[in-house]
Amino acid sequence: MREINPRPRSAASHVSRAAALLRRVGAALLLLAVGPATSAVASVAAQVPAAATTGAGANIQRKVLANGLEIIVAPSEGVPLATIELVVKNGAFTQTPEYAGLAHLFEHMFFKANDAYPEPDAFMDRAASLGAAFNATTREELVSYYLTVVADSVRGGMEFLNAALRGAQFREDELRREKVVVLGEYDRAESSPWFRLDERIGRQLWGAFWSHKNTIGDRSVIQNVTPEQMRTIRDLYYVPNNSALIVAGEVRAEEIFRVAEEVFGSWPRGADPFTKAPVPPVPPLTKNLGVIVEEAVNAVTVQIQWHGPSASKDEAATFAADVYSDVLNQPTSRFQRNLVESGLWQGVVVNYYTLNHVGPITVSGQTSPERLRDALKALDAELAATLEPGYFTAEELEAVKANRAVTTAFGEERASENAHTIGFWWSVIGLDYHLRYINEMAKQTPAQLQAYARRYIVGKPRITGVMLPEGAKARLRLTEQELAGLGVTP
Repeated sequence: MREINPRPRSAASHVSRAAALLRRVGAALLLLAVGPATSAVASVAAQVPAAATTGAGANIQRKVLANGLEIIVAPSEGVPLATIELVVKNGAFTQTPEYAGLAHLFEHMFFKANDAYPEPDAFMDRAASLGAAFNATTREELVSYYLTVVADSVRGGMEFLNAALRGAQFREDELRREKVVVLGEYDRAESSPWFRLDERIGRQLWGAFWSHKNTIGDRSVIQNVTPEQMRTIRDLYYVPNNSALIVAGEVRAEEIFRVAEEVFGSWPRGADPFTKAPVPPVPPLTKNLGVIVEEAVNAVTVQIQWHGPSASKDEAATFAADVYSDVLNQPTSRFQRNLVESGLWQGVVVNYYTLNHVGPITVSGQTSPERLRDALKALDAELAATLEPGYFTAEELEAVKANRAVTTAFGEERASENAHTIGFWWSVIGLDYHLRYINEMAKQTPAQLQAYARRYIVGKPRITGVMLPEGAKARLRLTEQELAGLGVTP
């Protein structure tokens, strides 16, 4: 792949760009600094446009074509490059057990022989002539394909994506070769000491829904894949009314809309895939369970998971979840002082992963075998303490909100990163959620954080998994039944 050297920008343009970014960050910080506790804040929040707190979100323009394809343009200045990203609502969440891992394998087959470029060399030659760097990713609730080109090659980039999208041949020889590549990825993942812990916790956490969360999939399913299964995935999910085209970088929205219509406008609308193949509900977690694995490691790794909010069913809790996690992860927080500075834990991290079909809440950390029981009891006591009045201070909340505002604004400065972020949120919950994110974060109060913890964490069913050094389970006389109840608050 040849290296692209962007044309130089003047010093004045760099200064202007930095000033514009600081103004956007300043708008977010102003809203956060006022604080959400008074009626005056509601007035200020109403006067500040939602996009003003999300950096490049202020420039986002959208259009839906007649076939249902949504076009999202995020213009920016500075480097004459553009990232073109096609996002499809596919991914693990659409997988029945007999398709476990095939959303990912389909992603690998996307940039293979197609009607426009029937030979691999022709396909790669066209990518080289565009100066394109291209890749793809599969996640729980989306699959995305993206390439970065010089800004004046956007049409060529769209045509390149369109050829792969609509003319895929799924040749037997290429599928055999790519299956080996994907199984190699599976082997590398399986060789990690964390693989068995993650898989066993995942199976317990999601139960019958496991195939809908298992992105890497099932080895036997991948080994026995057929071209017909690839075509089934394409025909069901790869339709314009289940997809979005995102273009971020030094582009003009009007031109992108026009070119997108010309390139993708003839792509025929399909049936709603989720009417035809509805995603089943996530079965609730009804009891505490323990998971113990032993590996060739020295420290004890702990991973505790709960069912968290569904972004579409409890949107408000997703914002509280992020602020809750951010506060507890601050090195100076009471949570970290009582658990890490005490010496019981070498480190503890709290996280919520926003998803539409129930995002997991995870608390993970490391300790020593001898301290494991005491560490778990202290962790649970500290989580319960987050419900106490005064646990969260106004200063802590404002600090983490401001940090989110700044990191969001800077993240949107890079076109490729901005396109990925837009694509993720479009697929999981909708772009409007992303555009309102910083505003909603700014509204969070200690009471909302505690309501979230009360509803989803403290005293709620969970999976407690530990990875022990070899032989430690017998030495500690630890059982999975005991582990399930260790430190659990009634």
